[in-house]
Amino acid sequence: MRDDRLVTIQAGFPVGGRSPAFQEDPLFGYVVRRLMSSVLVILLASFAVFAIFYLGPSSPAQPVCEGSGRACTPERLANIEKSMGLDKPVLEAYGTYMKGVAVGREVVIGAAEYDCGAPCFGISYGTRGEVTDELKERIVPTILIAVGGSLVFLTVGVGIGIAAAARRGTIGDRALVSGSLLVSSVPYYLLCLLAWLYLTLKTDIFPTTGYFPLSDGDPFKTFTGLLLPCLVLGVASSPVYARYSRGQMVDTLGDDFIRTAKAKGLAGRTVLLKHGLRAAIVPIVTIFGLDFGTLLAGTIFTEKIFDVDGIGVWGLDAISPPQDLPVLTVTVLIGAVFIVVSNLIVDLVYGVLDPRVRLG
Repeated sequence: MRDDRLVTIQAGFPVGGRSPAFQEDPLFGYVVRRLMSSVLVILLASFAVFAIFYLGPSSPAQPVCEGSGRACTPERLANIEKSMGLDKPVLEAYGTYMKGVAVGREVVIGAAEYDCGAPCFGISYGTRGEVTDELKERIVPTILIAVGGSLVFLTVGVGIGIAAAARRGTIGDRALVSGSLLVSSVPYYLLCLLAWLYLTLKTDIFPTTGYFPLSDGDPFKTFTGLLLPCLVLGVASSPVYARYSRGQMVDTLGDDFIRTAKAKGLAGRTVLLKHGLRAAIVPIVTIFGLDFGTLLAGTIFTEKIFDVDGIGVWGLDAISPPQDLPVLTVTVLIGAVFIVVSNLIVDLVYGVLDPRVRLG
């Protein structure tokens, strides 16, 4: 009898239907699988966001009808819905929306027509400008705050956790843990308000807060304007990383390979940072990926209190009547994309930190 498995191998594919690239390079196959699953999650998230607003209890055309200065009668609302394509089935409307993201489209709002170039996320009901253009302006300060805040809470939080683990059971350990608990007990919005009141208004330590675009030609002003928001965000988030990294380091420092490293006569700092931290860092990277994606999705309190025009404030303003549904849609969608991409990057970093994941 003819062996079908032999035929499969001779045709250039291993048993199980995977291509040679996947078999010879497990990391390549791991990356491709994660990329494909991430794209699928983003597509499902985009459809869910679109459907929520499209099939919501109130018509997406209601703000346009009520904001025109004329009486919003049922007949007029129906005409606006038809002109905007809201009378079509949700799948057809979603297909039109995604086509606009890929190649652009004509957008009709009431009696006005707009040529929306790719990627087209719609036209803002409030400003009548392309949502994509406004997104480009708002996304930069949010990214800067998220990156700056994450650098602070990673450095401070993980540093405190390592220091506490190295002094386990001592007064220093208790002082570090108690200090982190004290900071985490203060509500974040209150911490922002106190920092703004006492460090900006009363003492002028940080005389100017807010976002000053890099295009203004003064990078130092951009840095100083975002320094306090980044510090407050980082300090407020650092207790979580302090406690978590301390727990991971305590568990790791009790493992056999740590005792072996100490028995070989390696320096305490080498054992702590080179061997202990690398083994404990993988779970920390996991929660960092989730937190960083959430920060990118919009730091509402930080942006609102420190007068930063970012995605969080943009989405918050879009909720106020009349609701700006194209803006709300894109802020929720961008938030989902940020979280998915952050998790994808974390999964890829796993392959570097722990080679065993490549074969997963």
